Amino acid sequence: MGKKTFWISILIAVLVILVLVFIANVISVGERLRQVHRFVEYGFYGLAFIVLYVLIINPLRVIFFAPSFTIDIEAAPEKNVRAYRTAAKNLLRGDAITETDKLHLRSHLNDPDQLPGALQSVFKGTIRKEIDRIVINHSKTVLVTTAISQNGQLDMFSVIFTNIKMVKEIVKACGFRPSYTHLAKLSLNVAVTAMIAENLEGINFTEMLPSKAGEALTDLPMLRTATNSIFQGVSNGLLTCRIGIVTRRYLFKDNDMMSKAELRIAAYKESFKLMPIVITEGLVAFPKGIVSFALRPFKKNPFTATKAEAPL
Repeated sequence: MGKKTFWISILIAVLVILVLVFIANVISVGERLRQVHRFVEYGFYGLAFIVLYVLIINPLRVIFFAPSFTIDIEAAPEKNVRAYRTAAKNLLRGDAITETDKLHLRSHLNDPDQLPGALQSVFKGTIRKEIDRIVINHSKTVLVTTAISQNGQLDMFSVIFTNIKMVKEIVKACGFRPSYTHLAKLSLNVAVTAMIAENLEGINFTEMLPSKAGEALTDLPMLRTATNSIFQGVSNGLLTCRIGIVTRRYLFKDNDMMSKAELRIAAYKESFKLMPIVITEGLVAFPKGIVSFALRPFKKNPFTATKAEAPL
């Protein structure tokens, strides 16, 4: 009980700090806008409150008010019949599973012996694919937004908002949430990832490349900036992907079958498997105008080329 109370306290502390950091940044910007006009400042505060509700308060409400349930096929079915039925009914009300899966669950809804196996089958099949899709989409969002952004605090809030939204969508797809202890651990992961995202902005990734490549990029400022942005985006996307995988493993109770180190390694392995898809889709989603601007120094001007090749 003491351990559970500790983690709940951590969860509350992280959420309070998150809200305070957001409010502090809002007040800082609002004070600057006051120089324009006080109504501009008030309008900004109103907009900030709407953003706070839509991107933080409402997703957290959805997460916290979802029923808590974990897949545990080894537990005695008679001890969890009500929990199994609640999870099955939540899935039947949602759109995350196919009609075939819904028929399968309905046929076993009143059979306490077969329902756990039916749930396990749906979660390891359709739901897992849906969660992977959610993780890929949000990792792609973080990759693109933090690669484009050149502001550490903007990267931090982008990571926080996107990760909260990702966990909310995973919870909605499953129909239940992780325990408060696991939510506290996830909140710490999100906080650490956000701090990493903020500080990645000050790292020059070209210094980590081999000397020849680093010197070449140093001579080309635009390419150096693009390289740093891509590395930042990929790093943040990987960390977001890992949080999504850990969330899924908490829900599927995989964490009870392995140590913390094994869970961490397994999450990174799965994240690396998904990253090629995230990077590919992220590059496709990257604004074409920015890509063209970054590559402009390397494109030949047809008029200049014609003049250079013209005979004297």
